[in-house]
Amino acid sequence: MNKKEKILIVGAGLCGSLLALRMAQRGYQVEVYESRSDLRNSVISAGRSINLSLSDRGLKALRMAGLEKKARALCIPMKGRLMHDSASNTFESNYSGRQGECINSISRGNLNGLLLTEAEKYPNVNIHFNTKCLEIDIESKIVHFQSSDSKEQFTVQADVIFGTDGAGSSLRKSYEKQFPAFKVSQEFLTHGYKELEIPADKNGGHLISKEHLHIWPRGDYMLIALPNMDGSFTVTLFLSYSEGSYNFDNLITKEKIIEFFEKDFPDTLALIPDVLKEFENNPTGKLGTVKCYPWAYKGNTLLLGDSSHAIVPFYGQGMNASFEDVFVFDSVLNQFEGDWATVFSEFQKQRKIDADAIADLAIDNYYEMRDHVANPLFKEKRIVEMGLEKFFPTEYFSKYSLVTFNEHIGYHEAMTKGRAQDKVLLKMVEESKFSASPKTTKEEMTILLEKVQEETNKLLK
Repeated sequence: MNKKEKILIVGAGLCGSLLALRMAQRGYQVEVYESRSDLRNSVISAGRSINLSLSDRGLKALRMAGLEKKARALCIPMKGRLMHDSASNTFESNYSGRQGECINSISRGNLNGLLLTEAEKYPNVNIHFNTKCLEIDIESKIVHFQSSDSKEQFTVQADVIFGTDGAGSSLRKSYEKQFPAFKVSQEFLTHGYKELEIPADKNGGHLISKEHLHIWPRGDYMLIALPNMDGSFTVTLFLSYSEGSYNFDNLITKEKIIEFFEKDFPDTLALIPDVLKEFENNPTGKLGTVKCYPWAYKGNTLLLGDSSHAIVPFYGQGMNASFEDVFVFDSVLNQFEGDWATVFSEFQKQRKIDADAIADLAIDNYYEMRDHVANPLFKEKRIVEMGLEKFFPTEYFSKYSLVTFNEHIGYHEAMTKGRAQDKVLLKMVEESKFSASPKTTKEEMTILLEKVQEETNKLLK
């Protein structure tokens, strides 16, 4: 059944295009406006995040829209992390002790293109590219645009407006201007990031394992690498702007850059042949968290995805959280369709606590990946966790598994329980009350499980 309301979506990125598709499937007339050109006809700028981690929460939302199978065809499964130390040794850490659980490396452009193409199959969807949103008059529901091609300015009236235009959202900025009670915080890390590339080999294959997310942890900074379908890897350096012996401010000469890589990442020099060119030419990006409230204004407007809760990328959940926004919104719409004010209010009530939780978890995981993955206590804790998940696949889930592989629970619940479990296990390992090995029996693990559950429940009370 076709709905009478006209839906306007500002932003045709991952969240906006999935929302447009789902609203079209529900029968609404959907108009989408995107400031950039159509990425399906464009080359992504060098050094701009070209691959992401897709996991269960994101897949759940794609399944809702009937696109899980097509999305999986674009994925490279990664079963765990592969750590590289400064002596070029490696050690593996699986994401889960259960069989078959993995996260997926996927091209941002390919997935976004898939969503746009699927949305355009519906006659009730129109997507307008090269159209910048200047401001939104929220009371009157009038959106001011400017064409990037003609420079002409124009307005569009809508019944309901969604802001899915990312961390620099024009809708959120309009909230700030028009509503004194609107609260927003933006916090940036002292570190930024720069993207590099490990190219494919001469046969189009991967030079290092494509089954892992690769990490070179170095305490104050790190490299990570995710595989691409063409045999290459997107490599990201996370480094302080100005602190430490090496930082983005002082890595300005070829000699200094080579010295940095020879000292801390010697095994990557043979893998990244254009490291100097890419380091000098690719931009240095910021890493920030956005929190705001409220997300909605009456039944007029709603912020979703990075527009309302941009996070740093260290849990691989930014896209997944945005997709889950659409899933949760759709479930709320099932309950209260026809009453936009109630839909928006209930969505915000359900989702805000989880959005704040994954933002905090992402910051936590930054320090874990950078500092802790090579720590002997942390490594021992992970071995114990893997054993618990292996022996008790339906009874024990690590914090990482709760967040990544348990889409039926919220981020806040996953964070709360996961942090308590971590505290219990780290204390046990530190006090040498338990260690795991291939010879550890199920009976021994059963005793451990009962103790961990008991101590965790005490902390949660």
